[in-house]
Amino acid sequence: MPYIPHTETEVSEMLAAIGISSIEELFDEIPAALRVGRLDELPAGLNEMEISHLMQGRAALDAADSCFLGAGAYDHHIPAAVWEIVGRGEFYSAYTPYQAEASQGTLQLIYEYQSMMTALTAMDAANASLYDGASALAEAVLMAVRLNRKSASRRVLFPTTVHPRYRQVVQSLVGNQGIKLVDLPYDESGRTDPASLAYGDSDCAALVISQPNFFGALEEVDELTDRAHASGLLVIAVVNPVSLALLKPPGEWGERGADIVCGEGQSLGVPLSSGGPYFGFMACRQAHVRQMPGRIVGRTEDLDGKRGFTLTLQAREQHIRRSKATSNICTNQGLMVTAATISMAILGAEGLAAKATACHANATALKTALTALDGVETVFETPFFHEFVIRLAAPVAEILPALAGQNIIAGLNLGNYYPELNDCLLVCATEKRTADEIDAYARSLKQLL
Repeated sequence: MPYIPHTETEVSEMLAAIGISSIEELFDEIPAALRVGRLDELPAGLNEMEISHLMQGRAALDAADSCFLGAGAYDHHIPAAVWEIVGRGEFYSAYTPYQAEASQGTLQLIYEYQSMMTALTAMDAANASLYDGASALAEAVLMAVRLNRKSASRRVLFPTTVHPRYRQVVQSLVGNQGIKLVDLPYDESGRTDPASLAYGDSDCAALVISQPNFFGALEEVDELTDRAHASGLLVIAVVNPVSLALLKPPGEWGERGADIVCGEGQSLGVPLSSGGPYFGFMACRQAHVRQMPGRIVGRTEDLDGKRGFTLTLQAREQHIRRSKATSNICTNQGLMVTAATISMAILGAEGLAAKATACHANATALKTALTALDGVETVFETPFFHEFVIRLAAPVAEILPALAGQNIIAGLNLGNYYPELNDCLLVCATEKRTADEIDAYARSLKQLL
């Protein structure tokens, strides 16, 4: 629907009704020194036709590229039916169900989503979603510190193999709350050595385990989980939900399983969209559910025996408790969760497993093709899901734009985040990458090298 602003006459009438002469008077409490003033560098406005041409041109820039970049956001196939259904008015315009009894459709969808996520993670309860994977991890850290009352240190063991952007977001959100993130280095396999947990035996609240980790490597989750629990730490799992169709779910790690599970849900049916919006997911043990932020939807029956859905728990309570609330997140990513739920329902367990298997097969084929080239070597000889690290005998900063000129998004320059991995590239292949695309990548890289 086009946006039609108010006319000057309508604005004048509204201002007169509240007894002021200009919009500026609405903000007279803001000191003049803090006001921006004129926005001289703002470009002139465009009409509807011009802005349509502009946005179509920008969208076309992404259309023809073969994407071998992952690093937390993945180019998966999304069944056409998903966004046809999501785009219906009942879903597209629905908002957070503050009046639960009037939002049965939205509540049922969230309930189905929660059920799917608990099945995928092997946990007891899941919330209605969070903003993204990074903020979900930050909330999980805060939750773990609240839960582990045996630890007074407010320290969390944080492997350097966790997504660098997640690490930055978590530090921003918990750093000013007296929580210290203790780095755990990776070893020559690109994984966290379980023996390094002894580094945190001097009282820590939790351990974060990323599976797969940022390098695409599969961590030794059973041993890490058991060692953490033996030391009195809670375990926070950060997982790729598609990989869970093949890998052991975090609820079954070690003897007791992880305590809190979180991650990014974009790969379940949300397009890359040049960076968002995405959604974060979170699940936990039943014993921890009252410390989990966000909403939990439950199913019930009315007096006539008819099925109904309701907001069972809003542990955050930010409406009334403010600074004492469990969390101050303000909403769930309802539209993205709708897409993920419909996508999982269409695929089913077998379809999701087939998607994950195809991802691993394509990544294996890609690794074989690239490492066969002179000037390309594997950095970590470790089992992986659909991402891995290679080192090039040429500057990555020059190779990436050259491949981009051939419509190949070749991967992520790890030197920007890990100086010791300069000229290393994190590459990914999902089920969308074809044999021809993999061959074209290898041929182009060979020529450049």
